[in-house]
Amino acid sequence: MSIEIKNIRKNFGNFSALNDVSLDVPSGELVALLGPSGCGKTTLLRIIAGLETPDSGSIHFHGTDATTRQVREREVGFVFQHYALFRHMTVFENVAFGLRVRPKETRPTDAEIKRRVHELLELVQLDWLADRYPPQLSGGQRQRIALARALAVEPKVLLLDEPFGALDAKVRKELRRWLRRLHDELHITSIFVTHDQEEALEVSDRVVVINKGQVEQIGSPQEVYDHPVSPFVYQFLGNVNQFNSQIHEGEANIGGVAIKFDARHDTKLNDVKHSPGLAYVRPHDIEIRKELNGTTPAFEAVVSYIHAIGPLVRLELQRDDQSEVIESELTRERFLQLNVEVGNKVYVYPRNVRVFLS
Repeated sequence: MSIEIKNIRKNFGNFSALNDVSLDVPSGELVALLGPSGCGKTTLLRIIAGLETPDSGSIHFHGTDATTRQVREREVGFVFQHYALFRHMTVFENVAFGLRVRPKETRPTDAEIKRRVHELLELVQLDWLADRYPPQLSGGQRQRIALARALAVEPKVLLLDEPFGALDAKVRKELRRWLRRLHDELHITSIFVTHDQEEALEVSDRVVVINKGQVEQIGSPQEVYDHPVSPFVYQFLGNVNQFNSQIHEGEANIGGVAIKFDARHDTKLNDVKHSPGLAYVRPHDIEIRKELNGTTPAFEAVVSYIHAIGPLVRLELQRDDQSEVIESELTRERFLQLNVEVGNKVYVYPRNVRVFLS
């Protein structure tokens, strides 16, 4: 089922939670709503579900206005961060609950409920836990049961609010992969809320970046990471170095050195003269050398910190003017080739520089 979100506004007192948000979700797509706490993403999810009413704007399911429909009429499955399982019911009864409370005329038979529940428990690979109670399960198992319960009523749309937020990093990673595989199998139109950029980039077909109640950017995970349209998106999606710069005819002055930048996102920047701007470079695009490399623009810095993280090594660098710390990310192999230590002077070569006017 496709979803159209048109010009949604929602205020809580003087606070504007959503400010003219519009978004189309094609049928069968898995979309991540990504943004910091308080940006409006959970409010938008609750409006889609019918748990909140917008002040203005509309929600359309498959071309039909559903803005005033009751929650039960929307055919939506909802998975919360904290599972919301009934502690006094077995796993089986938790999953069966939505089917048992249906009106008599649409309620399946006991035999059909039993078949459906066991089918879903097999789908989430937990059929062997049917007789257990939620307190006897791990966090990851409870979240999979919560998902099975949401799927039991055969929703046309699946909504997930920080579904893995309460779990530890290892379990979260396993469940992310599992959710992606499950979605590829079921093809239910799904929207999930997260403030974890890695989660959004890894799981979703498309990412909607939200900031202060407004959509900053919509695109595939690769698009929003490689081509952010604003400083906020750049800073929110992964680590990034920010340099105060002077922009002049396609070059950014960084550390007293003029470096060409990528202006594909805004070709008018090539014509800008003597204007203050912000230059952004990802840590893996900060190349480090111990000697100057011919005529390639570079500036000096001193290694202030070295931190090895598995196959990667992160260096923190300080310029002579004691301005912002610069982060560089190297492979362990490249780091060993460089043979640098804390206190060494190095030359910094920024690549793939992106610029926004201040």
